[in-house]
Amino acid sequence: MATHEVTNQVPPLSGHDVADDPALLSWVDDAELHALGKLAGSHEWQEHGRLANTRPPVLHTHDRFGNRIDEVEFHPAWHELMNVAVTHGLHAYVDGGHLDRAAKFYVWSQVEAGHGCPISMTYASVPALRVAPELAGSYEPLLTARNYDFGLRAPLSKQGLIAGMSMTEKQGGSDVRANTTTARPVADGYVLTGHKWFTSAPMSDVFLTLAQAPGGLTCFLVPRVLPDGTRNRFFLQRLKDKLGNKSNASAEIEYDEAFAWRVGDEGRGVRTIIEMVNMTRLDCVLGTAAGMRLGLRQAAHHAAHRKAFGSYLIDQPAMRNVLADLAIESEAATTTAMWLAANRPRLGLAITKYWVCKRGPVHAAEALECLGGNGYIEDSGMPRLFRESPLMSIWEGSGNVAALDVLRAMQKEPESVQEFLAEVSGVDRRIDTALNELGTALSDVDQSQARRVVEKMALILQGALLVKHGHPAVADAFLSSRLGGDWGVAFGTLPRSTDFASIIDRAVPKL
Repeated sequence: MATHEVTNQVPPLSGHDVADDPALLSWVDDAELHALGKLAGSHEWQEHGRLANTRPPVLHTHDRFGNRIDEVEFHPAWHELMNVAVTHGLHAYVDGGHLDRAAKFYVWSQVEAGHGCPISMTYASVPALRVAPELAGSYEPLLTARNYDFGLRAPLSKQGLIAGMSMTEKQGGSDVRANTTTARPVADGYVLTGHKWFTSAPMSDVFLTLAQAPGGLTCFLVPRVLPDGTRNRFFLQRLKDKLGNKSNASAEIEYDEAFAWRVGDEGRGVRTIIEMVNMTRLDCVLGTAAGMRLGLRQAAHHAAHRKAFGSYLIDQPAMRNVLADLAIESEAATTTAMWLAANRPRLGLAITKYWVCKRGPVHAAEALECLGGNGYIEDSGMPRLFRESPLMSIWEGSGNVAALDVLRAMQKEPESVQEFLAEVSGVDRRIDTALNELGTALSDVDQSQARRVVEKMALILQGALLVKHGHPAVADAFLSSRLGGDWGVAFGTLPRSTDFASIIDRAVPKL
């Protein structure tokens, strides 16, 4: 029928190399990254990402005979995604290999974000576990092995391991020192009793967790299955019904005298696990940057193929301003994420975790809007991106926690402020003006102004990194708008002087 003829619709965005991203390739550009990028851009793997979210994980507390099993069933696509991530080493902490790994994590996260959680936790578990050399000697080779070996079996009998993290309790949330889980010494270890409010990826093989030992809050390694092959007393109470991150299971768990090994000294649990937290915070930034790039790519692709009022959207001045603004935000996030992976400065990480992750949801909303009503439909993939976007700002410390962590770092490690200033000073006059405006805030910050100060520091850092490592048109537009004051409130309010053509050309996918 003539009324059913389809016209002016955008072709699917598939068959491209996700790694073909100028902001990324200025840091890493190798054959393995592009091979993974082509997988990520294929229809087959995009479909796996979609399918993993169509049927959320299902908790089975008992088998059909009434035996307690505490297992979670995933869609088969989840395991396919995990297998690619593990075989490409996205989970493997390798000294000196953080930048290459970050680039691959960024690319593959654009297929499906949920499975990145256990991949990230496994990667981040190694530096914490090294506090206990004997445990690290046994478990690190399996935590870095490129073998995805799903199923509950004795850890040291497997070909590869996945690690989780279990700290949050219902009465404390981010205040982990309020934990009430207890740890009682026994022969060869401890037994833990308590209730954990959020434990992501509960089918992981081992978990780093916090509990109150006789000497204070302490870090422990808890296996799901004991060395003799019996199940540990680690019970799944329910799975969380989350806003997004649907493919990934997050559970409330009960330790009922669950066996555990101590990691680090008693009373030093937070100090022991903080390196794991820092590495997962890096992945929060990487995941947000990946989501921004995905949203930008979808928006630019749509605008390049959709006509309205007689011309393609991408040729219309108002849309060009929006796309360029989204591209600038995306490139700033990607550039900063790669710099963090290469250098891992604690202060820079805390600053960026606050700001970049805060920008994720507003970026996703604007990218979705570029598709109009088509973007509001589930088939477009944009609603899934939007639902996922707030998570990274919440995970590993929400906004206030991250901002206040910056203040603590500046107070306890004043040398970190000097390192920050050395990185950003003298790069551009607009940056120097912004630094002068900060004044004494870098040494004496009222907590009520923490967000304001950290936001300005993040913009200064991003601007400096774009000048050093980014495209000149992107850097200039970023500084003119974000620090030069020539910007509105919503995306799409860049000044007329912006080099729209150069910026947008970097955003349109090359099919």
